[in-house]
Amino acid sequence: MTAVLFTGFPGFLGSALLPRTLRRDPDARAVALVQQRWLGTAREALADLERSDPSIAGRTDLVVGDITTAGLGLDPAVIDRLLGEQLEIFHLAAVYDLSVAPEIAWRVNVDGTRHVVDLARRAAGAGGLRRLQYVSTCYVSGRYDGVFYEDDLELGQPFANHYDHTKHEAERVVAKARDAGLPVTIYRPSVVVGDSVTGRTQKFDGPYYVLQLLLRQGSTALMPLPHGADRVAFNLVPSDFVVDGIAALAGHEAAIGRTVALAQPDPPTVLEMSEAFAAQGGRRLRPVPMPTSLAAFGIDHVPGVGRLFKVPSSTLEYLTHPTLYDTAATTALLAEVGVSCPRFADHVGPMVEFFRSHPEVGSAAMV
Repeated sequence: MTAVLFTGFPGFLGSALLPRTLRRDPDARAVALVQQRWLGTAREALADLERSDPSIAGRTDLVVGDITTAGLGLDPAVIDRLLGEQLEIFHLAAVYDLSVAPEIAWRVNVDGTRHVVDLARRAAGAGGLRRLQYVSTCYVSGRYDGVFYEDDLELGQPFANHYDHTKHEAERVVAKARDAGLPVTIYRPSVVVGDSVTGRTQKFDGPYYVLQLLLRQGSTALMPLPHGADRVAFNLVPSDFVVDGIAALAGHEAAIGRTVALAQPDPPTVLEMSEAFAAQGGRRLRPVPMPTSLAAFGIDHVPGVGRLFKVPSSTLEYLTHPTLYDTAATTALLAEVGVSCPRFADHVGPMVEFFRSHPEVGSAAMV
């Protein structure tokens, strides 16, 4: 019997990957670690998943825990059960807020990952760890100026925010365990947007802030853009590509020990992205050159500017992000399992249409 432990349920990735993992292994049972405050939401999400696919019904246990505490805050009986079976771990829980306070980011992203790795080590010592599936981010690169390869991690890069920094430190914890022999696959998504076909997403953040600013204007839309917007790449990928990639590689032996860059091989520039958003929304883009430092100052300190733009200043750094992500090895690995990344031009239409049709979706996500 295999137990599959999920952290981060019922977030987007956990809700998408849990049923697919159970379908991959008909003998597996899932154990979803849930914070107490999300237990009701988790029960509803699980019920929806089981209604959609009766084959997974009754195969998931929701357990209350907390990754920020030793032992993941789990009852000792749950730990004993996990260590008594073959164990696969999907560590998905993290704080994704770019403006997060440092102490929260470190406690959740770094300490939480350390506690998950501790459990994985115990399972490996008992001879029962199948694999630790860890979701990181491309932005462990920080603001590295140049091409960042899948196996790069320590290049002396600076960091623009506590999210990027703490995810880098968390990946260091996982990479150290991997290098010591733990079976691990590390997944690094870039900026994740809506489904490539439906455009559906749980939240509107990141590039959606640019989109909402454009669509709140008339036929000619002014867009403050930094110098070099025609050269700086903005790497965004649809959510179904990320889910498909992780789900397929999680059962692929060749992915053990690998770091996978789930990024767009041919990303648009910031200007091209803005032009595509404007065109899909029936607007004509009129770029207004503006340094990001000036825009950030205005948003944070000039009365009325923040309400006008509705763009968190923390997101502006990504409009001048200097890093390019090499995906050659990942593209080849994904080809082995029949997964490829859709082009931005092919999914920007559904992305914009879903945004326009669903004003009820906000910018907050479960953490």
